[in-house]
Amino acid sequence: MKTIYFDHAATTAVDPRVFAEMEPYFVERYGNPSEIHRLGREGREAVDKGRAQVAAALGAADKEIVFTSGGTEADNLALSGYLQRFEPGHLIVSAIEHPAVMETARFLMRQGWEASFASVDHDGVVDLDAYEAAFRPDTRLASVMFANNVVGTVQPIKELARIAHAHGAAFHTDAVQAVGAMPIDVAELGVDLLSLSGHKLYGPKGIGALFIKRGTRVGPILHGGGHERRLRSGTENVPGIVGLGAALSIAVADLPTEGPRLVALRDRLTAGLIAAIDDTIALGHPTERLPGNVCVSVAYIEGESMVLQLDGKGIAVSSGSACASGSLEPSHVILGMGYRAEEAHGSVRLTLGRENTQDEADYFLEVFPPIVARLREMSPLYVKR
Repeated sequence: MKTIYFDHAATTAVDPRVFAEMEPYFVERYGNPSEIHRLGREGREAVDKGRAQVAAALGAADKEIVFTSGGTEADNLALSGYLQRFEPGHLIVSAIEHPAVMETARFLMRQGWEASFASVDHDGVVDLDAYEAAFRPDTRLASVMFANNVVGTVQPIKELARIAHAHGAAFHTDAVQAVGAMPIDVAELGVDLLSLSGHKLYGPKGIGALFIKRGTRVGPILHGGGHERRLRSGTENVPGIVGLGAALSIAVADLPTEGPRLVALRDRLTAGLIAAIDDTIALGHPTERLPGNVCVSVAYIEGESMVLQLDGKGIAVSSGSACASGSLEPSHVILGMGYRAEEAHGSVRLTLGRENTQDEADYFLEVFPPIVARLREMSPLYVKR
């Protein structure tokens, strides 16, 4: 049975065009980019090309891109690397951040930093008044994710960065879900630091990058041979860098057609679910959201049960708690938006990608309502109308 894959926010398949670019650097052009012989120079040229591709996709300069092992390391480098030059003070993160930012903030708190967790409204948008009120004279950094990995809500990043700068703080955004899915220009947004990851945009796992605006001082969190302008030691992952650059170039080129196609598919699925299943609510902002994110809460049943039943029908989706190493705890994102624990537990997330079709969406809308009906029949919480 061919799997219908509606879980692109978790990871994506490597695009065959991307793999074709990467393959020679595994077995033929395997040189260390730090060496000056021919094989080393080939590796260095590949790294330089990948850096230029990433920079061009973000509207950045080549020297503003530092390669990492993925989004998590990029987030850690942004927060810990930027704050290490200050005496412990204060930072702000949103209440719905990915664990890569949330846990880094908690680590910093154990090092003596104080953190404020900016609240969000029922749609998952940061409350600008509460956010601004959280700044203090010793606030050094604010970090708010570009687009939420669970409910898909996109934040007003330009305004959030402006507020941070007005209070003398730097601004970082975890854009792992947004890069490749929507246009991003770091100069227009005014951000100081931006994280991204290759495996969310049809590139390989194990590669990411951090944009560091020129003049923003960041120190290393890994120490060694001084690679990546002494910010990220370790022999460069040349195949991964090649893949990231190629994947991002393809994604940006496809945005004018792929973005509207996914929005139409997303909205059709959301409307179909709400119409077909009673006591179902759409989560996240209705319009300011990722093109391919559909997130709903279905009353009276568990998200994990729906995921497993759909898997039996050849459809891969996730529940709202899936990004925390299989945690069965209710999503802190959905709870942070003001929903009850049972509503968070009943969440299902579909994240669409370039291979998904209208026929697949129609098949989902055909098989999902009967699954919900069967599970509700077994639920002690459900009273049949």
